[in-house]
Amino acid sequence: MFALVKDNKIEKIFTRPTGFMIDDNQYPREVFTLWTDEERKNIGIYEVITDSTNKKDESYYINTNEEFNFSNEQVTRSWGTATAKTLEDSFWTQEDLDNEDLPSDKSVGDLKVEGLKTQKIKIIKNQASGLLNPTDWYVIKATEVESYNVPENITNFRTEVRTTSNEMETKIDACNSVDELKSLYEYTEQDDGSFTRPLGEFPKEVV
Repeated sequence: MFALVKDNKIEKIFTRPTGFMIDDNQYPREVFTLWTDEERKNIGIYEVITDSTNKKDESYYINTNEEFNFSNEQVTRSWGTATAKTLEDSFWTQEDLDNEDLPSDKSVGDLKVEGLKTQKIKIIKNQASGLLNPTDWYVIKATEVESYNVPENITNFRTEVRTTSNEMETKIDACNSVDELKSLYEYTEQDDGSFTRPLGEFPKEVV
């Protein structure tokens, strides 16, 4: 990312190499890939330095107030204080209706925005379903063929998937903050060199 600076003010941000004009002079896209930093600075083009101090994981936070500043011959990109996304679901209220903010296809009490907990639990349920689907036919066959029994390893696998899914959902639902929820997904290295996370893992698919 680069910025065009003129008279100590940022006039344009370039997110990718492209041809451009400064005053009446046309410059090719190669300015961004082949020219040296000094050559670019001579025409007012500066590489943007990103300061991610306040930037947080966008899966859990809304990053606000993105800014570009020019100072001491350097263009810096930064953000304001990140806002945590909502953990719990929110619903349309009577106040929304009174303020005429309620959409015509919604009623008081309908879901307004899914919270992070609901979003994460949905993902867990989908993962569990994806693991169970390939072995569903064993269960179906057992209900239709009296003499057939589901193999023990299949039964154990399906039970473990459901148990793990329930445990994961319980851990997610128990979180009281976004940071607590985020920490469930963070891996740490163990003494044996393996990596684990507090949320746990689903069992490997049976062959």
